Amino acid sequence: MKSRVTFGLLLSALAVIGPARSGHESAVYPSFYPHEIEIRTVAPDAARALLLQSKIHAYLGNDAHFSDSVSDLSSVESLGSLVTVRINPQSSYAKADATVCAVARAVARKITSDNPDVILHPYPITPLHGDYLYHVDLAEAAKRRLLSDTEASPAFQELKLRAADTSTKRLLGTEKAASASDWDVEIREISLSELVNSATTVINGWLVPPQARSGWYQAYLVLHQAIDAGAKERVEADVQRIQSGDFNDPVDRINLERAVVTALVSDCHQVIVGYTLRREYFNTEFSAGIENIAFDSLVGLNAPIFLRTVKLKDFPWNGWLRVGIDARPTSAWNPITGFSDPFGRLMWSAIADPALLPSPYDQAWMANRISEIQATPPR
Repeated sequence: MKSRVTFGLLLSALAVIGPARSGHESAVYPSFYPHEIEIRTVAPDAARALLLQSKIHAYLGNDAHFSDSVSDLSSVESLGSLVTVRINPQSSYAKADATVCAVARAVARKITSDNPDVILHPYPITPLHGDYLYHVDLAEAAKRRLLSDTEASPAFQELKLRAADTSTKRLLGTEKAASASDWDVEIREISLSELVNSATTVINGWLVPPQARSGWYQAYLVLHQAIDAGAKERVEADVQRIQSGDFNDPVDRINLERAVVTALVSDCHQVIVGYTLRREYFNTEFSAGIENIAFDSLVGLNAPIFLRTVKLKDFPWNGWLRVGIDARPTSAWNPITGFSDPFGRLMWSAIADPALLPSPYDQAWMANRISEIQATPPR
């Protein structure tokens, strides 16, 4: 009788618990990172409303006309562009080196005073470059020379200025643009992200050449065509030594890099006079926003480090991240080098898993899915 009662209780327990089925796994695995990332093209004039409505979490674009005073919005700053001045070799002002330098300095002062977004910095390596500390004395000396210049400068209104492209015309302000055939000074604004991307190739997560993110190499890309033949030969030789590793130690390499930049800025026919900042915004609302933002000092939020660190406030883990960008996808997938357009690079940052990532604040690399260990510990 007792056994029958026990058997009946077991049957009742099984009926209450119900059957257990195997073969089903969790739909979402807990992770610090968003488990789904949506990337959409957003026009600059629509980005502000979408951010405030929490329809996108971040906007990768520089022309959104936001204000830092808007609540629940924050921004990050990165290097936007380099502003260069080039003297026409056929101009009457190009006959003497002293006159060329006087014209370049006069235009530099005028551009930076008329355009508050252009920061006066007459040296090609800016404080946002990872190798700036190796050049800070040279950069400060160049700025002191420009500000204390007592040489007679030509009357600015007599100079015939032209913009190199449509986007640079804003820097001329109210000045009348010179014709394409009759000009003294050309002003150009070079996008830093475009400069870096046009000079590099990504192969299996590795940037080629590896110096592409260094300030001295970017200075070489911008200025090396304008220097005279003798200086150019010396610069090319030093660049070859750096790229081939033909130096004794890091100090020797840094001195070579300083020599390259010194030669590049010794000629005033084409000079870098300043830089602009790129400001990108993201939503920081208490629950619908994002936090733990990392960004790259050269390319801003369009960097692998951003998508690997950003955290959704509304979720203890996982979540749906929505990112807007001001560019449309324009390049096809390349099995060797990946994508080459801004939209594609952002998407590749989300789905690729390279062993190394560009370090966000300098020209070095940081480990992503590898660890640096010492095989034989020191004794």
